[in-house]
Amino acid sequence: MKKNVVLFSTLASFLLLFSCKDDKLVEVVEVPLPTKEEKISIGSPNDVKADPGSFEMTKLSFNYDGLAPDIRTLTLETHYSKHYLSYTNNFNKEIVSTEFENMPIEDILKKMDLSNAKLRQNAGGYYNHTLYFNILTPKEQTPKDTLAGSINKEFGSFNNLTNQFKAQSEKQFGSGWVWLVVDRYGKLQITTTEDQDNPLMKNALIPGTPIMGIDLWEHAYYLDYQNRKGSYVDAFYQHINWEKVNEYYIEALKKVKKV
Repeated sequence: MKKNVVLFSTLASFLLLFSCKDDKLVEVVEVPLPTKEEKISIGSPNDVKADPGSFEMTKLSFNYDGLAPDIRTLTLETHYSKHYLSYTNNFNKEIVSTEFENMPIEDILKKMDLSNAKLRQNAGGYYNHTLYFNILTPKEQTPKDTLAGSINKEFGSFNNLTNQFKAQSEKQFGSGWVWLVVDRYGKLQITTTEDQDNPLMKNALIPGTPIMGIDLWEHAYYLDYQNRKGSYVDAFYQHINWEKVNEYYIEALKKVKKV
């Protein structure tokens, strides 16, 4: 079911473009000047499908307006149906007829050559956005069960985790991500990565399995918050699906090597 969203202020539309010059990939943001009142047609996330390939997009469990007003309809629609879709399609193209075509995404991220800029950006973009959209929910939650106990043990309290995670997010310079990971010893840690890198890659400052991550590229928040990144971080934190994060935590613990 479609609906019209009427915008009376500046309309910003984001186009995901890659430049491979000097092996550096850049996201170009185009912001057209306002001319007149415009109507934007917003569809359903169920209508978004990647081109045939090894990997598919995760399905949103809610409509594009499910996180509004904290994350607005147009922001979520653009993020999911433009950026995430582009990473998925580009990633699938990069691995056709390669050793990675039928390999689990986690193994690809661990084994790939990081000098392959296109594969690195698109594989990371696909994995990162899949996790991001899987841990969003319309209803505010707090950690429970196994994860809640580990947070209290390793951070002192849920508030301490929250404050540290938000502080790292606001300090992150430029495009990147902040993660809650399970490191190789099974301990919870907060870490950051640039661009579309993540803690599964060879260059990770703190190697580990991500169980939660916030997208700090401007396409995730600029339409809503402009330069007020801290407000976006607060909004994101109100929509974390801690039940899903707990599932990821338990799965990550199973993979931890005993050392």
